Amino acid sequence: MSTRRTVSLVTLGCARNEVDSEELAARLEQSGWDLTDNADDADVVVVNTCGFIEAAKKDSIDTLLAAHDSGAKVVAAGCMAERYGRELADALPEADAVLGFDDYAAIGDRLDDVLAGRRLTPHAPRDRRTLLPITPVERAASVPNVAVPGHGAVAEAPEGVGPASGPRVLRRRLDGGPVAPLKLASGCDRRCSFCAIPAFRGAYVSRPPAEVLAEARWLAEQGARELVLVSENSTSYGKDLGDLRALEKLLPRLAAVDGVARVRVSYLQPAELRPGLIETICGTPGVAPYFDLSFQHAAAPVLRRMRRFGDRERFLELLDRIRALAPEAGVRSNFIVGFPGETDDDLDELVAFLNAARLDAIGVFGYSDEDGTEAAALDGKLPPEEVAARVEEVSALAEELTSQRAEDRVGSRVEVLLEEETPDGAFEGRAAHQAPEVDGTVVVRGAAAAVGDVVAATVTGSEGVDLLADVS
Repeated sequence: MSTRRTVSLVTLGCARNEVDSEELAARLEQSGWDLTDNADDADVVVVNTCGFIEAAKKDSIDTLLAAHDSGAKVVAAGCMAERYGRELADALPEADAVLGFDDYAAIGDRLDDVLAGRRLTPHAPRDRRTLLPITPVERAASVPNVAVPGHGAVAEAPEGVGPASGPRVLRRRLDGGPVAPLKLASGCDRRCSFCAIPAFRGAYVSRPPAEVLAEARWLAEQGARELVLVSENSTSYGKDLGDLRALEKLLPRLAAVDGVARVRVSYLQPAELRPGLIETICGTPGVAPYFDLSFQHAAAPVLRRMRRFGDRERFLELLDRIRALAPEAGVRSNFIVGFPGETDDDLDELVAFLNAARLDAIGVFGYSDEDGTEAAALDGKLPPEEVAARVEEVSALAEELTSQRAEDRVGSRVEVLLEEETPDGAFEGRAAHQAPEVDGTVVVRGAAAAVGDVVAATVTGSEGVDLLADVS
């Protein structure tokens, strides 16, 4: 076998998966594998799959099949591979291996086996919540013995794998742009009836602040200007470290890292959003006044069946508290419609909330059963055509409302991180109220600047959720 082995990493799903892929890239490079962006040039293609909802699983399967057609060896990793293991391997013989999180520490050896034609036995999935103590503060001692993506440390690493000093968390940047996700924690202790993520991602584990800060410094050295803190639930950060205010303390320190222009927190649970955290996000220079709030619905009966907190009045009160501190704060949320038992009155309650909430970005998803979840066994299932009709109705409203919210920002001043130059000499970037990939962009004209700069501009127009702004 040639000593030069090439691997291509294909990442699907959320920003958490992007971080996991960069850990895999670092581990592979340390094992002597060469990374390539072109799957056609690779000996092995590793697809970091998403297994969250049915559409994501279909996308993962399609990507694995396309990789197989390239002629390379194909390996399924990530959430879908961890969640289904042997079942996925049996259903998809085109994949040469299905690897779970327990394989990540030895990923180079596993790919050597694949390239040599040695058959790997796929894992039998298990509830990863059982691998760590139930009591959060008892977990830290057990984490070194459990595979938790994004929490692996090494004593030595090649140049470019970071950080260069301090806690050594393996990572190789795959995207050299000015924005980088930074993993805050992994897993989830909530028990939402529709969600399977805790079972295959495991119990909640915070990364120590020193480790997060060291990686933030390394990312800044690599050219990252905005750090997006990602986890399954950022509002729980620190509860297993014995400090429920750990995130309030960490954010100012992250914002003070040399080279970092903006820190953004994602994945906030309304039920856990403390007044002190709201104040820190709204009032700390360098921290984006941005709230990615997981409302999921606004009708109390539906939320209780989802095993979630709140209702329309409480959620509007929360938004009022945020905007009292930061009137221009960005807010986005996702919603599930067609949940079992959802009545016409429940849907009307959601519509009333959306009309009052003035959200900047809204994701709408139709309910579908997920294996192993409580909701899959609930009564009151709506016909698929009714779920689809409700999705269409709420999605149309969401598009109208978010376009209006963008139009309301015309005339305001925004701080825009420039991410790429357009052919006509303008720049495309994002303001503080816009997260990467999901919340729209700002096209800035008249900026004598470069990619990675942050410029102040006046919003002069909008198109959907996107804005047009001029530097003056």
